[in-house]
Amino acid sequence: PVVAATVIAEKSAIEAWRKAGVQDSKKITESRILELDNLIRGTPWVVVRTCLCGMPKYNELMARPGANLNRLLAWQHATALDQALAEKRVPWGLLDQFTEQPLTQRELARKGVKDFDLRMRTKAEEDPVVAAASVVARAEFVRQMHTLSKQLGERLQKGAGPLVKEQGARIIARFGARAL
Repeated sequence: PVVAATVIAEKSAIEAWRKAGVQDSKKITESRILELDNLIRGTPWVVVRTCLCGMPKYNELMARPGANLNRLLAWQHATALDQALAEKRVPWGLLDQFTEQPLTQRELARKGVKDFDLRMRTKAEEDPVVAAASVVARAEFVRQMHTLSKQLGERLQKGAGPLVKEQGARIIARFGARAL
């Protein structure tokens, strides 16, 4: 699954998250990610929205001419942001820069989002609200992987290494190629 998340928060929430250890999700264990996700989602006056793309939708979208992962991510970020802004309007936001092109800004314009300044920079997860969005997105990814693992009867490997390839071959042997 591919997940994007938007978090809109007040300063008081941000300070509490820092103290709790909210940071770039790549540096946090799965169990702690789920705990921090509960903390973030349970914080009063915080808006959290996610946009999930499971494998069937991913395959459908990526089969289109000109499709690529950056365009998919831009659409997902814009979708989650648009939904969050509908609940709580803010003048600007920060996004970790995943492409040189302003793809997410274009998607926001297509959705009719006006009077909003989306700023992007590398290593934006250093910002606590971007880190919170990273945690929320990772937590949803973890939950989805647990669900898929249960459906397939074994814990799914992450990444693209030899263990993933071996597991993929086992899944195909047991359930057929469509299972992937």
